[in-house]
Amino acid sequence: MFKEEEQQLIRQAIERAERNTSGEIRICVEKNCPEAEPMDRAVSYFFQLEMEKTRLRNGVLIYLASADRKFAVIGDAGINRVVPPDFWDSTKEAMLECFKNGQLAQGIITGIDRAGKELKKYFPAQAGDKNELSDDIAYMDGDQ
Repeated sequence: MFKEEEQQLIRQAIERAERNTSGEIRICVEKNCPEAEPMDRAVSYFFQLEMEKTRLRNGVLIYLASADRKFAVIGDAGINRVVPPDFWDSTKEAMLECFKNGQLAQGIITGIDRAGKELKKYFPAQAGDKNELSDDIAYMDGDQ
């Protein structure tokens, strides 16, 4: 799905964003979304990847079903309490602009950057913060 270089750029974007926040960002990818709504699938993976177990409940998951051209962005309870009501929709719109231009990796990075800025604003990095979740892309169907 992503070339090695693109995977590195995505991972670096996550690392860069997480340096400034106690929040956690994950990317979850599969070819097909068997759910009618990608948000339903994202919620399922959010719990499967144990993102709700972050100390401050400030995880963000970007879900992508590449072949079905569906995606969703979901934040945990902590971040959802503080971001503006339209934040996730505006993030998806910014990502979609990249996707429409065939820039899949850049769209993901755009979502990471936007989520990272909000996480930094409300959950700045603190002394002793640790990386609670993997920064690797979670390929749910094993297809990299």
